[in-house]
Amino acid sequence: MEINIRKATPKDAHNFTNCHISCWQSAYKNIVPQEYLENMSIEKEKRIENYRSSLANQGNCSYYCVMNSEKMIGFIIINIKHNEDKSNIGEIWAIYLIEEFCGKNYGKKLLDFEINELNRIGQKNIFLWVFEENHRARRFYEKYNFSYNGIKREVDWYGKPLVQLQYVLKNK
Repeated sequence: MEINIRKATPKDAHNFTNCHISCWQSAYKNIVPQEYLENMSIEKEKRIENYRSSLANQGNCSYYCVMNSEKMIGFIIINIKHNEDKSNIGEIWAIYLIEEFCGKNYGKKLLDFEINELNRIGQKNIFLWVFEENHRARRFYEKYNFSYNGIKREVDWYGKPLVQLQYVLKNK
């Protein structure tokens, strides 16, 4: 089964939202509060409008659809951060696949795509955030040369404090 990664457009907002909800509901079950995951579908129309706007005005972000034939099976988002010293740092904001496509080496293809794209635009320093409790994702990133750099932040999801760890791509 082949996948294709292409730049997302405002026309993709509906599929992007459906994919986002599906991916989050499977990836973050038992991590993010169930109430939040369930409410994602309730707020679907608002999410579609938010994505339509974001996809039309991508700014420092680049949004991509991961396609299998005509079906969107995942998405990736890349962000360029501008530091006070004017240096740019590439951030992997999102890398998601619908559950049935996980564990089939597609994640590696998506990660390679993001790293190559960030390198292409001159970003040699690459990082991402991952929930501390998301052991599956942490193992995935560690397998592909990312490591926890000791920086963490706490975020609140529907009253549940969650810790996110910053992972950086190690120089080869």
